[in-house]
Amino acid sequence: MVSSMTGFAEAGNAGAGYRWAWEMRGVNARGLDLRLRLPDWIGGLEPALRSRIAQRVKRGAVTVNLRVTQDVETGGVDLDPAALRATLAALRQIEAAAQDQGLHLAPSRAADVIARPGVVRAAAPDMDAATLREAILSDLPGLIEAFEEMRAAEGAALAGALHDQLGTIETLIGAAGAAAEARPDQVAATLRENLARVLEHTDAVDETRLAQELALIAVKSDIREELDRLEAHVLAARELLGQAGPVGRKLDFLMQEFNREANTLCAKAQSTTLTRIGLDLKATIDQMREQVQNVE
Repeated sequence: MVSSMTGFAEAGNAGAGYRWAWEMRGVNARGLDLRLRLPDWIGGLEPALRSRIAQRVKRGAVTVNLRVTQDVETGGVDLDPAALRATLAALRQIEAAAQDQGLHLAPSRAADVIARPGVVRAAAPDMDAATLREAILSDLPGLIEAFEEMRAAEGAALAGALHDQLGTIETLIGAAGAAAEARPDQVAATLRENLARVLEHTDAVDETRLAQELALIAVKSDIREELDRLEAHVLAARELLGQAGPVGRKLDFLMQEFNREANTLCAKAQSTTLTRIGLDLKATIDQMREQVQNVE
């Protein structure tokens, strides 16, 4: 089943005085490019994340953000004595200065004091960094699972679009074959014109050379081989879309082969109808190549 390289997932949890929030995003890339933004005070997080993500994700530029904060609600609070004394001293100075100016201020409330920065601080959580790391990492499988589910959903839509485009290519291959079969008179006329051109420039005809020239002209006008290869490429692409695991690179290479055959068909066309079909093929193949860039 095709998987897209585009995806997003988020998760969060809390425990023993901490809260943490995960965010995982993915976009297309040639290989696996992991970009981690983690708290540097929790040792051992980065190697653990890189190893576990690389086991499940094979391609894409993947960014993982982790925010960890102390949880005031569950961890409790402490008063900072120094900050409290400084705040009270500042309030007394303000009130004294106001009295000197003949101003009457409303009495200060405890809530006003607590609201001052630094007076209240979160209580020290009762979890060491190693235990916190393991608690945080326990959320990782669920995060990756949600990320992969979104990429699979994107991949299913992507596979549907690619199958539709392959159907268009099959239709164009059939049209090219019919157009090629309908042009024997035109090919014969082209052969006669080229033969006359050869005879104009020589007094004696070398039958061997003439046979070679005629064979070369016939080969240059025959597109059956290109159509056969295009049909084989369509079958190969459909097989890849049905396989499990990363197939993006194989599909990308196959699109180059599609494009090569379409270019050759255009070069051999020698008719307006075949040229138009060849250009439609190239346009469809270009659209597929853009879609394939997002396949893992």
